[in-house]
Amino acid sequence: MSTPYWVQDAIFYQIFPDRFANGDPHNDPPNVQPWGSPPTIWGFQGGDLRGILQHLDYLLGLGITAIYLNPIFAASSNHRYNTSDYFRIDPKLGSIEDFRDLVDALHQNSIRLILDGVFNHCGRGFFAFADILENEDNSPYKDWFHIHEFPVDAYGDGDSPNYLCWWNNRSLPKFNTDTPEVRKYLLDVARYWIEQGADGWRLDVPNEINDDSFWEEFRHVVKLANRDAYILGEIWDVNPRWANDTHCDGLMNYPIRDALIPLLQGRENLSQFNDRVERFFKAYKRENIFAMYCTLSTHDTERIKTLMGNDSIKVKLLFQFQMAFPGAQAVYYGDEIGLEGERDPDCRRAFPWRETNWDRDLSQWVRRLIALRKRMPILRHGDYLRLLAENDLYAYARVLGEESFVMAMNPTGKARQVSIPCTRLKWQEGQTVQNLLEGQIYTVSGSKLKIELPPWSGLWLGRPV
Repeated sequence: MSTPYWVQDAIFYQIFPDRFANGDPHNDPPNVQPWGSPPTIWGFQGGDLRGILQHLDYLLGLGITAIYLNPIFAASSNHRYNTSDYFRIDPKLGSIEDFRDLVDALHQNSIRLILDGVFNHCGRGFFAFADILENEDNSPYKDWFHIHEFPVDAYGDGDSPNYLCWWNNRSLPKFNTDTPEVRKYLLDVARYWIEQGADGWRLDVPNEINDDSFWEEFRHVVKLANRDAYILGEIWDVNPRWANDTHCDGLMNYPIRDALIPLLQGRENLSQFNDRVERFFKAYKRENIFAMYCTLSTHDTERIKTLMGNDSIKVKLLFQFQMAFPGAQAVYYGDEIGLEGERDPDCRRAFPWRETNWDRDLSQWVRRLIALRKRMPILRHGDYLRLLAENDLYAYARVLGEESFVMAMNPTGKARQVSIPCTRLKWQEGQTVQNLLEGQIYTVSGSKLKIELPPWSGLWLGRPV
């Protein structure tokens, strides 16, 4: 097995560092915004590594076992995807000592940490690009990037800069990974932070480095530093090229998220949903499916509660579906308390630490789901088996040895009676199963289990506990 053993058991928590918690006001920039200000593309609100460390009790109480941090290296922006120094923690987030303290505390509590690796592009402040701006064609680093002509138009107007950059954004010049010195630099970065205690990398836009040899070498370097390191790719579609023994262990599982959301919004029907899910399972090997990173929101999407029209019932159903699904399950910071937000930058709001601002019912629900997933090996290791996809109802099973579990879903606004086929589950006539979240007992009759499902609801069914 080439994917890390721990990933299928993981409950991730994604943190946008500037907006989770301010643990050390001394490293705030002079123009820091008040905590909770409407997020902008340029404003800082003071979140840092100390803030994460100081709220470790909250994370443990939620039940998370891994953290994915958006970029933490020196940069001029609050998102830090325009890195200026890959070997330095951004001073506004803390120091290397703060990083090591955080890693030590997490590891002592059996929590792993993966970092955001931005290797396709850097910021204009990166030393090699800054040298080009200063020395133009005489720069020893001119081959580190894709420069079409000199002088470099780094601060010009218009949509056609004279060098390659991410989506024509002048502030994000694209590395030339065909240059050996560039490749060595990036691989040294990858190795260094694994040696400092990181447990893996989430790769930003890896498909924009369209070079299989680079990623094969990247994987070799990372796995040599830590054989159990997790390599996660930001790939938005179903694309098996990127999940295998030479690229990533798993991918950001946007395809399942993008199947669920239009279903509950009423924009797609159950047949379309089922087609999306079936395509996903047919595309990947089992070990890669179980290493996918499953989430309902990220820093690049609208918040799930906003997408559901502020309807907590629908959000609870989505979490219920997610937490029974194969893969590494993940919560984007604040989704568990009902934090809202439109697309970037609004989806990057500051975490509201006053509990009066929380959706407490949703928070308790998410905690229960996580706790049950952690208690039940079948939810983490069981095979996936679709049972039903008709009459606006969907049900799947997780099967582990002789044990079976069922997730049934009514993604409509009307009550429905679901008739779950039990033959493949080895649930026989007269056998009882339990609603694992609310306690009701049901009995199999005639090889089926008939249950009434309220609108926008789901069931977790298994042997009585």
